[in-house]
Amino acid sequence: SKESENSSKSGKNADWERGRAIYVANCVACHGNDPSRDGPIGPAIKGSPKELVESRVLSTTYPPGYKPKRPTQVMPQFPFLKDEIPYLVAYLR
Repeated sequence: SKESENSSKSGKNADWERGRAIYVANCVACHGNDPSRDGPIGPAIKGSPKELVESRVLSTTYPPGYKPKRPTQVMPQFPFLKDEIPYLVAYLR
């Protein structure tokens, strides 16, 4: 059964699935369906470190010393996603 195949990584899969749902609900419009490719408005974000995701999503700032991929300031804040950051990072990994 599929359950037993995934049991060893089920925790990881659950985090990934939840992160994907958050991405689809909140990020797809600007970043596109595939986070490894530039979206219509936002750049590719696959592999983004947790500090970057947290800064951008919660306060639209950048971590100290981070050089933005794009100079635009169009990203909105998503403070309600505070508790979802680890899942989003798991999906983007």
